[in-house]
Amino acid sequence: MTLYASPDAIQSHRTRIVLAEKGIEIDIVNVDGPDLPEDLLDINPYHSVPTLVDRGLVLYDSRVIMEYLDERFPHPPLMPVDPVSRAHVRLALYRVERDWYGMVEQIQSAGDRKQTTQARKVLQESLLSSAEIFAAKRFFLNDEFTLVDASISPVLWRLPLLGIELNGSAAQPIRKYMDRIFATRSFRESLTEAEREMRQ
Repeated sequence: MTLYASPDAIQSHRTRIVLAEKGIEIDIVNVDGPDLPEDLLDINPYHSVPTLVDRGLVLYDSRVIMEYLDERFPHPPLMPVDPVSRAHVRLALYRVERDWYGMVEQIQSAGDRKQTTQARKVLQESLLSSAEIFAAKRFFLNDEFTLVDASISPVLWRLPLLGIELNGSAAQPIRKYMDRIFATRSFRESLTEAEREMRQ
């Protein structure tokens, strides 16, 4: 198995967290900058990362890759067993991608200062409005680590880089969640050098 991944992109990071959580041995090809490897250009029509190659199978969407890895390597499971709980996790993933990942992308690509400031404010307020959910269970909506945690933690890790601070008592549940997640073996192992530097 080979994973083509960016050393600092959020979509690649969440895929690496799943790999680390499951202890999967894989060749990771770091793709940094606009010049993509020729073999990646040949196999992925969107010329995007992350891209997973497993024998004849090529996957090039981070969420599809994560779910495939969870099913191909079932231990530890990162999705609940029952259909209702799985649907809740998938809905949470959808919201995280649409709301939080969307704002991260806007902050990183905004053309002017006003747009960046607005996107920062929206992301900060959205996170703070979810503080009760962070406090409700050990992990996000669950007692066990799931694909939702693998998706949320890269956003929270990048908050200083995005210019967002979560201060005050309202943010305390989120800060406690961050401390728990960032201390896990899988999260520490998932970090590239570029990602470690985001918090130095």
